[in-house]
Amino acid sequence: MATPVADVPGFSVDWYRTITDLAHASPEWVRTLAGVATEAVVIVLGLFVLADLWRNRRATPRAKAFAVAAPALTVLAYGISEFAKLAAEQDRPCRAVRGIAATISECPALGDFSLPSNHTTIATAAAVGLAISWRRITALVLPLAPLEAFLRVYVGVHYPHDVLVGLVLGTTVVVFGTAVLHLLLVRRDAPLPHAGPAPTKPAS
Repeated sequence: MATPVADVPGFSVDWYRTITDLAHASPEWVRTLAGVATEAVVIVLGLFVLADLWRNRRATPRAKAFAVAAPALTVLAYGISEFAKLAAEQDRPCRAVRGIAATISECPALGDFSLPSNHTTIATAAAVGLAISWRRITALVLPLAPLEAFLRVYVGVHYPHDVLVGLVLGTTVVVFGTAVLHLLLVRRDAPLPHAGPAPTKPAS
């Protein structure tokens, strides 16, 4: 059974109304751009991930490991977010909140739950993974995660708390996963304990 809007945090419903009212009052070109950008951000991050894999194809094993970790951990974060959706069963605000203006994006089908935001989780995980693997583009990719979070509310398909959970989930999975990877690589590369000098053969 879907979570009723009465059980959704009040601040989140209020912010949702405010942001969707802002979207409804925006010029048509802004609304159109937002509708395209909410999908484009994820695609752009995916292209950066592919570029990172390509640039590391002949890199050191360590660099390759972190490049591969970015998409692998993004998939893991997505899987966790899907499981969380089924556990929470929170209906979409575009269907649950009454009296709102028409949303930019079409409301997903009944049963396509809201908490957490998959798009935000994926964008955040990919952005953080890229920032760790390809530090030169950190300033470019990291802002895309909060941008995607805002857009998911702006187009009307998520509450603010949905995207906040997505930001935390995506960040946590990647930071924890890469920390574990770092420890494994350090352990693999650690020198063997010194066993002392090799025994010498006694003179005959």
